[in-house]
Amino acid sequence: MTYPSIVNKTRAQLSHWLQQAGYWGAQRPALAIALLLGGGAAIGAGAGIADNALLRSKADNQEALIAATRRDAQREINALAARMGELQAEANRLNALGERLTRIGQLQDGEFDFDKPVGVGGVGPVRDMTKSELDEGMATLGQQFQASGEQLSVLESLLFNRQLDMNAVPGREPIAGSYITSGFGGRADPFSGGHANHKGLDFKANVGDPVLAVADGVVSYSGVRSGYGNVIEVDHGNGYVTRYAHNSRLTHKVGELVRAGQEIAKAGSTGRSTGAHVHFEVWENGRVVNPRNFLSQQSPLKVQIKG
Repeated sequence: MTYPSIVNKTRAQLSHWLQQAGYWGAQRPALAIALLLGGGAAIGAGAGIADNALLRSKADNQEALIAATRRDAQREINALAARMGELQAEANRLNALGERLTRIGQLQDGEFDFDKPVGVGGVGPVRDMTKSELDEGMATLGQQFQASGEQLSVLESLLFNRQLDMNAVPGREPIAGSYITSGFGGRADPFSGGHANHKGLDFKANVGDPVLAVADGVVSYSGVRSGYGNVIEVDHGNGYVTRYAHNSRLTHKVGELVRAGQEIAKAGSTGRSTGAHVHFEVWENGRVVNPRNFLSQQSPLKVQIKG
């Protein structure tokens, strides 16, 4: 019941009471005076009760409205928090993917720092952002993350496949931390002093140093060859075969799978040798080639040089 209707109803009752009071007052003046005084007090009390009830009703409605507004606002905050969590997870995934690509591509340390925030700037004025603008911005950011993630995933797949190919190419050195003591091609023979054609590279080594496979492959020969002493050969596929000679001991047999950087023999000075070293050859499609053309080609981002 509204406040005007309460007032009108009260007025109608008051008019009725006044008519009755006039009739009875003419008959009994004393009784009329008493009734008039009591009725006025009752009417005043009733009007006060009605006003209080109306105020309580309005206060209750306002409290209910405030509570509903708070619930709606909390739902919006929860939704934004959930979306922010999704974007944060996507950002973490992209950072991890970027770090993997950095390692695969062997980029320089510090070239890409995924933990350092990107510098931004701008000029004012600045105004409050509306909810619709915030929703639109987060949606756009999510689309950008998705597109970047798809592109990086494709790049990762390409680099991974390229890395597999590179792992099958003789691009490492057979001795860790060593250096070349004799190059590929023509040289003076160390025994007779005449001209000789050196088919590989000689690396300085001590007896017992680990001889490392320069690429993934399968051992295709493990034994003694004339002039080479103890020899192990690894077939890397794609027409590539590497030979490691003058070893003191061979640690793998024919048919065994070896990985790039894995020990396959112990360095020595067997065969036609003047001292401990590793003689290293690279064969491509049955033709001996200069190993220098393949050394340090470990990154899939580097261009392979052939000669």
